Amino acid sequence: MLNKSRNFLGAEIDNSPLILWRIFWGFLIVCESVGAIVTGWVQRTFIEAEFTFSFIGLEWLQPLPGQGMHIYYAVMALLGVSIMLGYRYKLSSALFFIMWTAVYLMQKTHYNNHYYLMVVIGFLMILLPANQYKSLDVKLGYVDEQTNCQRWNIWIFVLLIGLIYVTASLNKIHPDWLNARPLNVWFNYKSEYPMIGALLAKEWFQYTIAYGGIFYDGLIFFILLNKKTRNLGFILSLIFNLFNSAVFQIGVFPYMMIASTVLFYSGEQLNPIFFKRKASIEGSKQAMIKPAFALFVAFFAVNLLLPLRHHLFEGDVHWTEEGHRLSWQMMLRAKSGVPAFEIVNKEDGLRERIKLDDLTRGQRYDFGNKPDLIWQYAQRVKKKYQAEGIDVEVYVRARVRLNGFEPQFLIDPEVDLASVPWDRFKHSDWILDENRPTE
Repeated sequence: MLNKSRNFLGAEIDNSPLILWRIFWGFLIVCESVGAIVTGWVQRTFIEAEFTFSFIGLEWLQPLPGQGMHIYYAVMALLGVSIMLGYRYKLSSALFFIMWTAVYLMQKTHYNNHYYLMVVIGFLMILLPANQYKSLDVKLGYVDEQTNCQRWNIWIFVLLIGLIYVTASLNKIHPDWLNARPLNVWFNYKSEYPMIGALLAKEWFQYTIAYGGIFYDGLIFFILLNKKTRNLGFILSLIFNLFNSAVFQIGVFPYMMIASTVLFYSGEQLNPIFFKRKASIEGSKQAMIKPAFALFVAFFAVNLLLPLRHHLFEGDVHWTEEGHRLSWQMMLRAKSGVPAFEIVNKEDGLRERIKLDDLTRGQRYDFGNKPDLIWQYAQRVKKKYQAEGIDVEVYVRARVRLNGFEPQFLIDPEVDLASVPWDRFKHSDWILDENRPTE
């Protein structure tokens, strides 16, 4: 079995899908980077913020001062152009991966699954020979032109996309999603949308989207994998992802998934449409070398286990958020809450409600239902007072509404969060998982 897999993945095939994907990938980077500047997202998220909620342990990773983050995103856009054109491709891919990963780790307030997906894809693109055709690197003589690549260069994306879709489908098999509760919250809020607003507010339509999402995510990978149904899969991908883009405004993710469908088509199908070059001759059938195959397997083992790690924690991941990131928990909960912070002076016992005036409007709206961000802010409050020579305890009253249920306490209001250490590997008792609202 292992030898057959190595033989299959090591065989040389037409590299048209990989070359097209490089071009689309670079274009998507440009769209994401420029869009973040033009829409004001960079301004609101990085420049107006006094600080950002970085990943725990990386609090030192903060935005550049002044207009630095506008320049930062402009540089990433230029790297996207360089990747798209295949100019100094490996260097451009490596620089983009480093810069995008830093941005991803720098702020968690506006978390989106496609931010993490771009980290993973950005890393993979460094390793692959996606600049060996239709690139400036070939034109300038930096690399030799090739029309073939080993099958694993394309299948690493095919399997990753399949893993994402299937995991997303399984994650939707949850009582709240099956009852269309998050969709009810979102769609009723969007009922004033022109043309489709009235439809979004219909209960039958919300259930149709809920169950349609389960079946689409669960089946689209296999539909695209089958040559006979591949074109149908492309059409379904267009409809599904364009609907998501129109209704949810989730950045380039829908277009990334549409673009990724080219990876399911063979070079023989794509070449006459996009390149019109002489048909590629099938190359060596040498097996994928053992070290590379081991890394290939390890990559998918990690990406299979990360989405499952939330099962190691007590409680519902939609409520506790423990193990939520890196797990393709895509658009599964409508959650809101504004926490109230109170300090107690250890010396005189005086209590004081503190204002959240060092947070932007977006941070105040988004951080109140995420326990790790609440904990980080409690640490920030403690350090602020310690700098003034005052030792304080920090208590939080955070009533959170999940998927339209009545608000419940998410954080134990009797626990001094300033004195509680953060544990990455077990459930935090101060997160009240038993308060998770249900029918």
